[in-house]
Amino acid sequence: MEDLAVKRCIPCSKEMIPLSDKQENDLFNNLTGWMINRKKIHTIHKIYKCTDFMEAMVFVNRVAELSEDEGHHPDIYISYQYVTIALWTKKIFGLSENDFILAAKIDLLFDALKHDQVIS
Repeated sequence: MEDLAVKRCIPCSKEMIPLSDKQENDLFNNLTGWMINRKKIHTIHKIYKCTDFMEAMVFVNRVAELSEDEGHHPDIYISYQYVTIALWTKKIFGLSENDFILAAKIDLLFDALKHDQVIS
């Protein structure tokens, strides 16, 4: 299995093309708990359950910092203790490797949050 979490997102251009279904599947097999949507625009998404609203907000802020650092930004939805992350590459209207890299890194963030002694 490929360790996507050690890779970095690369800047996208409009000349890039979305991944093929096979490429998506190969990368998707490296993720746990994510879902893939192949309607119209291919996306991946995952719902994270936090302890409460404040933990959800801490998580979202950490995702925002990571996303800014990677230069790749997810769609984020918050509903009390649930955070849904949806990823797709807007410039190409589909999935790129960046989406899977960021997904793997977000999973690591969530795992780290759940093991923090103090949430700040």
